[in-house]
Amino acid sequence: MTSDLSDLYQEILLEHNRRPRNFRTVDGATHQADGFNPLCGDQISLQLKVNGATGHIDDVGFQGHGCAISRASASLLTQTIKGASGTDVATLFDEFHRMLTEPDAELDLDLLGDLEMLSGVIAYPTRIKCAILAWHTLKAALDGDGTATTE
Repeated sequence: MTSDLSDLYQEILLEHNRRPRNFRTVDGATHQADGFNPLCGDQISLQLKVNGATGHIDDVGFQGHGCAISRASASLLTQTIKGASGTDVATLFDEFHRMLTEPDAELDLDLLGDLEMLSGVIAYPTRIKCAILAWHTLKAALDGDGTATTE
């Protein structure tokens, strides 16, 4: 990744940390889970409103506190999954996880979209759990587990 592109990605991530998108509760949420990253102390509560007829995510919000990577990842997640089906979310989760855990993976960058901005986290193994916390919390919410941890 070029230095200019890396700098741009860093600035966008900092913006998502300062002004996270969908940082709110969701009225009438159908799914909810709480996530915790004991390594960094990040905590997140994620709420979803899933359309019972179509299975699409009609609304999503999160609250919590944590490091810049954790908040930016949760913000990007909420923007990305709104309107998606459960199948699409599962595919996206797998691709995002591969991006952060498999350095030489051939990735579907069109599928990842803006989430690619978090790809640089792979260079900092202790920060991967920060970036993936919201995603594990999303999976827990959709699976009805209620809690997620990065342990």
